[in-house]
Amino acid sequence: MPTTRRPAGRATSAAALAACAALVLAACSGGDDDADGGITVWIQEDLPDRVAATQEIVDGFTSASGIAVELVPVGEDQFNQLLISAAAAGDLPDVIGGVSLPQVRTLSANELLDVDAVAEVVQTLGEDTFTGRALELTRDGDAQLAVPSESWLQLLYYRTDLFEAAGLDPPTSYDAILAAAEELDTEDLAGFVGATAPGDAFTEQTFEHVALGNGCELVDEGGEVTLDSPACVEALDFYGTLVQEHSVPGAQDVDTVRASYFAGQAAMFIWSTFVLDEMAGLRNDAMPSCDECAENPAFLAENTGVVTAIDGPSGGEPAQFGEVTSWTVVGESDRDGAVAFVEHMMTDGYLDWIAIAPEGKVPVRVGTAENPTEFTDAWAELPVGVDTKAPLADFYAPEVLEALRAGPEGLSRWALEQGQGDLLGATQGEQPVATAVNEVSSGSEARSTAETAAEAVRSIQESVS
Repeated sequence: MPTTRRPAGRATSAAALAACAALVLAACSGGDDDADGGITVWIQEDLPDRVAATQEIVDGFTSASGIAVELVPVGEDQFNQLLISAAAAGDLPDVIGGVSLPQVRTLSANELLDVDAVAEVVQTLGEDTFTGRALELTRDGDAQLAVPSESWLQLLYYRTDLFEAAGLDPPTSYDAILAAAEELDTEDLAGFVGATAPGDAFTEQTFEHVALGNGCELVDEGGEVTLDSPACVEALDFYGTLVQEHSVPGAQDVDTVRASYFAGQAAMFIWSTFVLDEMAGLRNDAMPSCDECAENPAFLAENTGVVTAIDGPSGGEPAQFGEVTSWTVVGESDRDGAVAFVEHMMTDGYLDWIAIAPEGKVPVRVGTAENPTEFTDAWAELPVGVDTKAPLADFYAPEVLEALRAGPEGLSRWALEQGQGDLLGATQGEQPVATAVNEVSSGSEARSTAETAAEAVRSIQESVS
């Protein structure tokens, strides 16, 4: 599966960017405009079909505005290094699209953003046309750092047919998840499968999703690392127990987790919304292979429920992990052209952009002043898939689609609200949390593992402070 479809590929080597960008800022002239007044736009999409679809949107903008655009697709695993090189050469783009929350904070920490231009776009579009949570997560104090565009969500998926047959409640809490895993776990069926591979952002994201609902935070309001807090120890212990006693053997990554569920070998799994089209049998190289899927490739989609927010025993309320990706304007860019382009991508070009991958681009600009739900209403009817295309509504129950629509409003992320977004970005390079998850999943004691991970995060924090 290409990395651009993985939930884990959005923020790697941010520590290197944080360290290097500061050294090259003096050389930055930013957004080196073409002689004809054009702009350069980077997008973190490099699959040919997505680049082609984006180019069509860009061509429409150029036709309407007269502003030439050089579109540069950037691979997710190359983004930070290319950004460092461009900054050193004084050749930064004018606009960057598909920017993750940690990347937004790293760009901001290195003073690479034109926050006034970003604020102008948001004000023109209308703050009340966005989900409030998306604006909060892309804001630092009073400064709007990026224009939030879409989100993908981390979800707990479960077999509704198996749960109903066993008389089990939906797995919305630690207790319910563990009870279901114990009840459904057999020689042929794992109660749960989740990521455990060390050094993998997908493992960190999966655990953060589980941990947030237990009140486990990376740092507290004062910026002190709290990964070794009782709430985090409890979350690690819960996940370790779940995996050791009720999962499949071996380290699990983004591909093997999906494969187990698709083969009908797991009752629950955690993955992003990018799996929805594949689960419906719309992608030939990632088809469900369960026994029932031979006659009905959409069997799993029709018999899968989703849990957005998980509730832990020490948490105040259920919490939801996800990512918001944004458009942002680079400092010293062709401001007028950049602002016009981003406004186009959030208006006339918005649904075409969302349509590139609706399963992983849930709109966070929900509508317009005239039609407050225009974009979310249209999103549910957009065709998804690769080799076969059809709307999500053809396969998933209305309550699933409603959960996806509402999900962005309840997103939480470690460190952002505590003003430590640069730390979140920096941890993506070393992945101490993924290492801790792998260790407890292999039998290590949760408290000592949490303490080791916390010390690693503290060391990273010192390096970026």
